[in-house]
Amino acid sequence: MAAYPRPGTVAPARIEFTPDGSGVTYLYSEDASLVRSLWRFDIATGERTVLAGPPPASTIEGALPREEELRRERARLRELGVTEYQWATKSEHPVLLVPGGGKLWTSVAGSEMAELPGSEGAIDPQLSADGSNVAFVRDDELWALPLAGGPARKLTSGAEPGLTNALAEFIAQEELDRSRGFWWSPDGSKLAYIRADSRHIRDYTIVHQGKDEIDNEPHRYPFAGQPNAILQLGVVSSAGGPTVWMDLGPDTDLYIARVGWRPDGVLTAQILFRDQRTLRLFAFEDAGKATLLLEEKQEPWINLQGETQFLEAGGFLWLSERSGFCHLYRYEADGSGCRQLTSGEWVITHLSRVDEDAGLAYFIATKESALERHLYSVPLDGGSITRLTDAAGIHGAVVAKSGGRFIDIHSSLDHGARVTLRQPGTDPVAIFENEGAAADDLGLAPPETLSFKADDGSRLHALLYRPRPFDATKKYPLIVAVYGGPGVQRVLDDWSLTVDLRAQYLAQQGFAVLKVDNRGSLNRGLSFEAAIADRMGTVEVDDQVAAVREMAKLPWIDEHRVGIYGWSYGGYMTCMSMMRAPEVFKVGVSGAPVTDWDGYDTGYTERYMGTPQSNPEGYKDSSVLTHAHKLRGKLLLVHGMTDENVHFRHTARLIVALTEANRDYDLLVFPEERHMPRDARGLEYQERKVIEYFERNL
Repeated sequence: MAAYPRPGTVAPARIEFTPDGSGVTYLYSEDASLVRSLWRFDIATGERTVLAGPPPASTIEGALPREEELRRERARLRELGVTEYQWATKSEHPVLLVPGGGKLWTSVAGSEMAELPGSEGAIDPQLSADGSNVAFVRDDELWALPLAGGPARKLTSGAEPGLTNALAEFIAQEELDRSRGFWWSPDGSKLAYIRADSRHIRDYTIVHQGKDEIDNEPHRYPFAGQPNAILQLGVVSSAGGPTVWMDLGPDTDLYIARVGWRPDGVLTAQILFRDQRTLRLFAFEDAGKATLLLEEKQEPWINLQGETQFLEAGGFLWLSERSGFCHLYRYEADGSGCRQLTSGEWVITHLSRVDEDAGLAYFIATKESALERHLYSVPLDGGSITRLTDAAGIHGAVVAKSGGRFIDIHSSLDHGARVTLRQPGTDPVAIFENEGAAADDLGLAPPETLSFKADDGSRLHALLYRPRPFDATKKYPLIVAVYGGPGVQRVLDDWSLTVDLRAQYLAQQGFAVLKVDNRGSLNRGLSFEAAIADRMGTVEVDDQVAAVREMAKLPWIDEHRVGIYGWSYGGYMTCMSMMRAPEVFKVGVSGAPVTDWDGYDTGYTERYMGTPQSNPEGYKDSSVLTHAHKLRGKLLLVHGMTDENVHFRHTARLIVALTEANRDYDLLVFPEERHMPRDARGLEYQERKVIEYFERNL
């Protein structure tokens, strides 16, 4: 239960076609561990070779620099060894870059991987398209280093504590799905980068209480309603020289959501207003003057959808929820001539590739079912949508630049991910069969798919792990495994749900385990998600209660013995469910809960709740602290004290509120864990304590 990776989840990852299209590269661990290497599959021969093994000092968590440790945390990355790689996209010869162990490793024209001199301490490296240079961040400044040899060129200056050049700021990494802070121009002559000034944000200090030595971490954390980092977007020559700053307008309280270069070398950026109801796409002249290409206005918020896809022939593709569901639109280069390419009560989850020669856009969507994902294509000029994958379940796809070839990554509740090359007119080619990764082979029972109706008539999808062995004449306690927050979907036809080993173990110990995607969760359309607007912890709890009431109609469910557990937003939901519905939930385990939204970050909280100043009653009613006095059942709080995302302060404040209300609670603290627990011994200890808590109290 405490071990990673989970059974059947060791499969090729970060899959790409090689630049010449002759092979497929991917990350994989041959010994089924978390430590991965870079592999190549030759399409013509089927031969598999290792291109790069784990770089030195890349296989142990504690050996990583703190900045890399924090970047891994924000990416929720457990894997070690080779965790990323890049091909130069427009070089005459193959150029491959592999970061690891605080250094960079390169291969040019098929040469052996070799350490790149002068790359020590490189963060977020990016190859130029022609493969002649690599840019990276070191000491909060932007550098460029030629692969052919020579010293690194420092391109920016002025960094100091709280002021960084070319690094994605905390909110971008944690909440906006933007991990990069700089971008090469198509011809490699310039780099765009973001300067983030957080000097006016007061440090929130995290103290490492479990170490032998004194170690404090200062974090300039922007709390809801408080100042954000001030961002600038600049362009600098890759040879060095002055920065030209782009005109982002008079309002400095904004987010730079996406940055990209058009094929013609014009810089563009998506600018999101602080209230997250207005999104603008700008193009910038060389002198920094901005031209507005597109403006989106939407209530109650805008969900960012990804990079702008610019076309070589001019114009661009744009994903938007303006219809209530995420769909694809085509615009002319100047932002005129909008044409909607897809429509319906389903959502596009990912734009995979545009093949301009074939006139097709490829995308992943929920068109068949909200519980499935399939690959589709649609003509760029409009027309019928074609489904390209067949088997039920979740399909991911890596589509080649041309020719209609794609890599199909398919999993389901019954089987772990299989990887197949599919080419028009030929039989599929298996790249990875994932033998033994079937539920029956592992002695696991896939959860059953159910559905319920919410109070407003919405259909709620659920998964049930039935007790094993099952006896219909017995009464079983029910445990709800909850997340419940926006931006996430947890009920899917996907292998990861079958190898939820805590749920499986609880089922084997005689508990029924239920998962429900309540209103507020992702991929059901904006109105379904927006049900939580300005009032978190309300309709989500109502929907979980409604699901429990439906389950209680089954003769073998004991409605008087219902528990609940979750982590992060699920920890928040555990607390709110225990306090808003104490007559339903008798035992809860709450991991790393947000207990008052005034203590969480701007980017996430304000999207859904506004600010504490604009929505004081909403913040009050959505706070666990407000309802602490209603607790009647048994509650175990679990938290890591170095959590830089949901600070331990949240649990500490709840302890104060529970003490003032004279309410009992139990506490499990890990002094040296962050938001995602990683220590193997600690994970084992935690799982044992969680199981014991339910067995003892439920």
